[in-house]
Amino acid sequence: MSMWAEGTGVLAGMPRGTGDRIRGAAVIGVLLAIGTSCIYAQASQAAGQQSMGVIQITQTDLLQKNSADNWLSYNGSYSGQRNSSLTQVSRGNVAHLTAQWVFHARAVSPMEVTPVVAAGVMFVTSSNDVWALDAKTGKVLWHHARPLSQGLIDDAGAHRNRGVAILGTRIYMETDNAHLLCLDARSGNLLWDVAYATGNRNYGATSAPLIVKNDVLVGTSGGDEGVRGFLAAFDAQTGKEKWRFWTIPGPGEAGNQSWPGDMYLHGGGTTWMPGTYDPELNTLYWGTGNPSPDYDGSVRPGDDLYTSCLLALDPDTGRLKWYFQFTPHNLYDYDAVETPVLVDATFRGKARKLVVTANRNGFLYILDRTSGKFLFARAFAQKLNWAKGVDAQGRPVPTRRIPDANGEEICPAAGGATNWYSPSYDPAARMFYFRSFDACALFRSKTEPFEEGHSYYATGTWSVGEPGVDAINAFNLKTLDFAWRDRLIGPEKGWGGLMSTATGLIAYGDDADNFVITDGLTGRPLWHFNVGQPIHASPMSYAVGGKQYFAIAAGSDVFAFALP
Repeated sequence: MSMWAEGTGVLAGMPRGTGDRIRGAAVIGVLLAIGTSCIYAQASQAAGQQSMGVIQITQTDLLQKNSADNWLSYNGSYSGQRNSSLTQVSRGNVAHLTAQWVFHARAVSPMEVTPVVAAGVMFVTSSNDVWALDAKTGKVLWHHARPLSQGLIDDAGAHRNRGVAILGTRIYMETDNAHLLCLDARSGNLLWDVAYATGNRNYGATSAPLIVKNDVLVGTSGGDEGVRGFLAAFDAQTGKEKWRFWTIPGPGEAGNQSWPGDMYLHGGGTTWMPGTYDPELNTLYWGTGNPSPDYDGSVRPGDDLYTSCLLALDPDTGRLKWYFQFTPHNLYDYDAVETPVLVDATFRGKARKLVVTANRNGFLYILDRTSGKFLFARAFAQKLNWAKGVDAQGRPVPTRRIPDANGEEICPAAGGATNWYSPSYDPAARMFYFRSFDACALFRSKTEPFEEGHSYYATGTWSVGEPGVDAINAFNLKTLDFAWRDRLIGPEKGWGGLMSTATGLIAYGDDADNFVITDGLTGRPLWHFNVGQPIHASPMSYAVGGKQYFAIAAGSDVFAFALP
């Protein structure tokens, strides 16, 4: 059966039966204007689609613990481990990987997407555009385009987009101005469009959504611009909002004491990266961003809940189960949106359900994900002076370095000791992999009023000292120590994450425009390919027709690699 055979029609506005005429043609392009959107669909002969099946993603598909032929979400699975169970590419043959195809996208900044693959079809986003590609050849099947939004600032103004979510025959994406779009996965037809962040034009969105049960979960960017953060759930069929959890408590709510007057409306704490989900505990784990204004804590006294936290939420109601705050009263822009990776393992002699995360503040944390109990922390930043360590409850012991008008040197710098780039976990080796960055900066602060259309940093930071050092880190959960650390050399600061495989490989983009695969146990390089562009995205792996591929976005292109 052709992927074009079912649904609401091959193209928006076309009558039923049109798909039959398109399937009979070798290549037909159709351009349809629909309000401010347009869809470009290109269909190939059925003979060229033999590697593709019918897209019909079920809850059972989404519950798979490790990705296999399909890669169905930003992190590959609910656990956030980014570990592929495919075994065709191994230490013994990885040196023979070759480029299979390259797809060039319209991109206004380096792509940050992790492709999603289902039934031999790859979905790729850049800004407000989404393409469906034949995952075997890279050929365009359809293209849904939406104009860039004007007047946005900071990350949203750069029109970044990190990918789609998929359920049934539909895909979902966030736009730069915080609309949630629902598209027919087989045609690109727009089914519905919901504006989910209003009341402050500094809201934007850069994330990929996450599907849990029959809900689409979305957050926003704008934490440095003085918005009020939230996580919201929408019915995947209708687009109707089901619940909303505000990360900045309003008047009369617990935690509001940090937000005098109307400060709660501008407190930040945005949820701008996808979270993870434990179906057995029926719990969402979602990180929140820094408070705003970033560097002026005088106007937001106390801990500033629920910024810089890991939230455990009931996915059916949005009810808060527990929270853990990594950086109370954060003065340094240390977001906590880094992926909370879910691991079932023995910890100090006891089988536990863990959540592991490397935080932007320079510490790696292990928590019990059932209760939120703090279990372990270890500094990984080589330059760290904002805290002396953490206490028995996991709360940092600060050194009281407070930004002021003259400036205070703080390590890590505002970009953090790590950032949104994805970590990975290999359950066989019990190894947790992540990228780190060591640098210091001069932080300055001055009380400033909130103003729509402007960022709300309350001054800023300036680099000081030696240039920063980028590294890949391997942390062993058996020994609770680092197995190895590989410093990256090159002219670019890498912003891409990692993935691991069942054959003990890890893959990532380095600082010299290379896509690299190394031995996960030792860090020894095994293969590389120079893509000639900065890599600001995390890789993934999939299979079509029994053949394993790796794919990664670099610059304005997506590259796919496989064995000959």
